[in-house]
Amino acid sequence: MATTLVRPRTVIPAAPRTHKAPALRHLGPNWYASVMGTAIVANAGATLPYQVPGQRVACQIVWALSAVVLAVLLAARAGHWLHHRDQARAHLLDPAVAPFYGCLSMALLAVGGGTLIVGKDLIGEPAAIAVDAVLFIAGTAIGLLMAVVVPYLMVVRHKVEPSQATPVWLLPLVAPMVSAAVGPLLIPHLPAGQPREALLLACYAMFGISLLATLLMLPLVFGRLIVRGPLPLALTPALFLVLGPLGQSTTAVNQLADVAPGAIEAPYAHALGAFAVVYGVPVMGFALLWLALAAAMLVRAARAGMGFAMTWWALTFPVGTCVTGAAGLARHTGLDAFAWLAAALFLGLVIAWLLAAAHTLRGLFTGRLLPRTV
Repeated sequence: MATTLVRPRTVIPAAPRTHKAPALRHLGPNWYASVMGTAIVANAGATLPYQVPGQRVACQIVWALSAVVLAVLLAARAGHWLHHRDQARAHLLDPAVAPFYGCLSMALLAVGGGTLIVGKDLIGEPAAIAVDAVLFIAGTAIGLLMAVVVPYLMVVRHKVEPSQATPVWLLPLVAPMVSAAVGPLLIPHLPAGQPREALLLACYAMFGISLLATLLMLPLVFGRLIVRGPLPLALTPALFLVLGPLGQSTTAVNQLADVAPGAIEAPYAHALGAFAVVYGVPVMGFALLWLALAAAMLVRAARAGMGFAMTWWALTFPVGTCVTGAAGLARHTGLDAFAWLAAALFLGLVIAWLLAAAHTLRGLFTGRLLPRTV
């Protein structure tokens, strides 16, 4: 009996599904911290009480770099939302990632403020005013939105435990304080009368929003440290985020006091000038206390083998806000001690920025930070 040989069919495996722009899938909102950290170097350096030859030119270059990085990140994040909506939604529902959505607001505001501080030297004052106005409006709107949306998600969608409390939770709450600190730059360019007074008082309102919200959240963060012990090594630099609302609020009250005489009646203007010192000095004192604690924890983590992570950018922007806060107190008190403090903090800021930037570039080139495969 003849037999028929049947050749087995060759099955060609289906090609694996691939995503467009796979590297963008891993690009989270935390990357805006690099823009914030770069812009604050320019802003703080240009407002230091002490200036050396070439310092302003260096600040102009750093501001231009921050503007370029912001533009690149905005485009990249748009691509992230376009091609990886599932991951973008997952970020919003992740309690460890969602707070970083506040960084977009602060990146826009920091670059916008730097445009009026140093960018005007390169693009002219009229263009600088227009750019800052656009970035201020966009950054403020996003910041106020995230200050509501992220806490709302934490309450109704995120499943969080007290042990998960970290300074990262402060990020969406600090954004309105950044608006309060950079808003005064625009006040002198508004028509005299109600427009100036309205923006002045709006900045004070955002100062209150951020300050009171921070006072609610900070005890949770400190309580977690006392009860649960140190943060994981990679998260240890996030302890410096607590300096953000402290330094930025001190900066805000001093900046607002500078422009108050041209925006509001004399009795209130004088009171706001006094408030800048009465509020700023104690808060700066607490900021230095927290800085010492955070630095001690950072040294401990480094000795335990802490490697590089994007949390290293937390060593930049919050410290920079303390630089601008100390510089503001130096203007209003006339004390050299605050000027020296601002200079010392600025030196630490530059060192931290160089380290974070160098490791970030290395991580990008090696593909460790943004893997090129899904």
